[in-house]
Amino acid sequence: MSKAWRIATFELLVAATLLHGADAHADPSELPPSFAYNYGETDTPRAAGMAGAVRALGASTTAPYFNPANLGLTRAYHIHPFVQITPEALRHLYGGAIIDSTRRFSGGVSFIGGFQDADGIDRSHIDARIPLAFAISDSFHIGLGGRYMMLDQEGDGPLGDSRVSGGLKDNPADSGDDGRSALVHTVTFDAGFTIRATKELHIGIVGQNLSYPNHSLLPTTVGGGIGYGSEDFSIEVDGVADFNSYEDPTPRVMGGGEYLIADRFPIRAGYRFELMNGSGFDQSHQLSAGLGYLDPRFGVEAGVRRTLVGPSATIISVGFAIYLESFGIPIQDF
Repeated sequence: MSKAWRIATFELLVAATLLHGADAHADPSELPPSFAYNYGETDTPRAAGMAGAVRALGASTTAPYFNPANLGLTRAYHIHPFVQITPEALRHLYGGAIIDSTRRFSGGVSFIGGFQDADGIDRSHIDARIPLAFAISDSFHIGLGGRYMMLDQEGDGPLGDSRVSGGLKDNPADSGDDGRSALVHTVTFDAGFTIRATKELHIGIVGQNLSYPNHSLLPTTVGGGIGYGSEDFSIEVDGVADFNSYEDPTPRVMGGGEYLIADRFPIRAGYRFELMNGSGFDQSHQLSAGLGYLDPRFGVEAGVRRTLVGPSATIISVGFAIYLESFGIPIQDF
């Protein structure tokens, strides 16, 4: 068995072990609904390993989920399927992204589907995105991401028939006997820009779900990050204001770092702090870690984020990437 496949097998075993151990004590009703839903965010393995601090440096297939302007930071053509699991919420997502940033104008497509707590809140959803970016210059990148989400909820959560736990209200004429329609069909968008102050220093600003759906399933957020990255090392700090997940606007602050060993093995770590006003918890502190194996033509990666203080939850993300530009696809320089 090759080294890459041994690493991939190890990462999957770690994820399975964490899933089994957390699920044995899982009680989804103890988690705040917004927290269990991860604020509508999708963590790639890199994002999970860096606690979500990727809005300035998160390029390639991480960009569609955190800052579409970052698509063009690297010249790449990547296919990246991955799995994201939150055992305590009984939530599991499957899908991935394809991005083409081999030209000045970059684009891609992402499709994620999943399920949450079949015996309780019983949600299933589809999340499709089309990110686009343009490099105005080597130092200034802008991006726009369209997003469509369909969410179906068949059960009530711990707060009963409420806006955050019982599904979204709709026209009573189109709803069931309880006057509730749990089916969400929403189109929204993200927009951002990234400044490369120097080759290593990046500043990213992004707004997400900017059509203002005004609910915690697609909270409107505004945030950004400052990151420093070289060929072997990167570090970033992000801040986000969330306007809809809790009673009042709440902040999230996160920081993460990455080091590439022998040009093949990325190791990652991060820390995340959240205020959770009105959720039953004052705040949350989380640590994250990740590792992987990168070959010029493919990569396998895994990331884990775990709560230390606050609602007990774990996010596990495992993925496999194919780097098509290494097979001879032409790349356009500036």
